[in-house]
Amino acid sequence: MKIWTAHEKPNAPPVLLHEGFSFGALIFGPLWLAVQRAWVPAGATLLLTLLIPLLTRPPASLVLILGLALMLGVSGRDLVRWSIARRGYLESNVVTGRNEEEAHGRLLEARPDLVKRSMVAETAP
Repeated sequence: MKIWTAHEKPNAPPVLLHEGFSFGALIFGPLWLAVQRAWVPAGATLLLTLLIPLLTRPPASLVLILGLALMLGVSGRDLVRWSIARRGYLESNVVTGRNEEEAHGRLLEARPDLVKRSMVAETAP
């Protein structure tokens, strides 16, 4: 089972974020953050990725770039969580499921008050 955190804000459907290591963030770094709409962390990591080779010599720059990639793999989902918190979402629940759909179903089962907001989001274009 995978663990998901549910985040909600008034008049918006809940957002589920998967917990744990992110191979997408490890491999794609700033691009993965941008796809997740974590604009500030994406810009900061892109800037670091560009500055590291300019400010350091090759053996050190390689180590720093790999360290940045590993850090993004470990904390990438936390950066996304921080970004959605800046948009007004609050962490409300923790749910488990084999996939996001199952976790979403469990969330709606535990929180029937969210059903109406989720249905509005599914019918919106």
